Amino acid sequence: MIGQRKDDHVRLAAEQQRAHSGRNQFDEVSFVHHALAGIDRSDVSLATTFAGIAWQVPLYVNAMTGGSTKTGIINRDLAIAAAETGVPLASGSMSAYFKDPSCADTFSVLRTRNPDGFVLANVNANASTEQARRAVDLLRADALQIHVNTVQETVMPEGDRSFAAWVPRIQKIADAVDVPVIVKEVGFGLSRETVLMLRELGVQVADLGGRGGTDFARIENGRRELADYAYLHGFGQSTAACLLDAQGVGIPVLASGGVRNPLDVARALALGASGVGVSGGFLRTLLDGGVSALIAQITTWLDQLAALQTMLGARTPAELRRCDLTIHGDLRSFCTDRGIDTRPLAQRSRAVDAPHEPTGTTR
Repeated sequence: MIGQRKDDHVRLAAEQQRAHSGRNQFDEVSFVHHALAGIDRSDVSLATTFAGIAWQVPLYVNAMTGGSTKTGIINRDLAIAAAETGVPLASGSMSAYFKDPSCADTFSVLRTRNPDGFVLANVNANASTEQARRAVDLLRADALQIHVNTVQETVMPEGDRSFAAWVPRIQKIADAVDVPVIVKEVGFGLSRETVLMLRELGVQVADLGGRGGTDFARIENGRRELADYAYLHGFGQSTAACLLDAQGVGIPVLASGGVRNPLDVARALALGASGVGVSGGFLRTLLDGGVSALIAQITTWLDQLAALQTMLGARTPAELRRCDLTIHGDLRSFCTDRGIDTRPLAQRSRAVDAPHEPTGTTR
């Protein structure tokens, strides 16, 4: 049953990616072009450090799948690509492993085929501390993701309907495991209020997981006999909106959801992300072209991200936060309603000697 659900998720996610319109709110974030800002490519580094975590690149393959024979093959190929390119790699939800330990190898392959890489285990917010430890141990994981997905669970025919225990469970897990804990949304976004709550719970990093990429409300509605939750398609905040909302929250944030190209990666980093995750787009490439195509895509993205940093004058991903940005369209309206002043974003390069804020905006 759960294996079939995992296969359905992959199939529906790939179909969604192939039919995607191509636009999201990253298109409402623009760099101000300064024609003499460029630097030498030899001075550019892609390394990023946050919450005691050091990655050689700011791009990671975010949580996707596991729990069935087909998804085990996908995880094997993702691990091969991660090992070849050096990108960190997250497991899909490991709830299937807790229910059926015989599918352990569909998850552990992420480590066996990527022995020296940075691997993140993934559990849901209903997991016990014992299950969280088991997940970390199985993958010899360097960090643990806890995913929160009330919208998906609501639309999922067999989904959870009890969410009150999630906050204390997250806190218990954060206190119990020996690796950094990252809480992530699955495509509906983390609000500022939620990220501040996670900080108080002892969570080290928030993966904002915003709207714009794979829509799990649409996926789960496609699995319903009557498809009667269509009104929740597109629910939540975009990744760009979440990044603007999360300024000054006191813990590092990662950006995932709707990242389509290296320019989106640069935009997310410039808006304050310490790293940027991709799932659906990489899944589509893997399914359509195989592991060699995915390796080529990731390699190209990293090369082009370094080229963009060179053009923009950012020696490191963190220095992209000094680049000037303008916000327009519905994203600007969101900022107005949430009390976010976007004007300082367009003038950050003038404040070379001023103290550096994560996004350069004020509320």
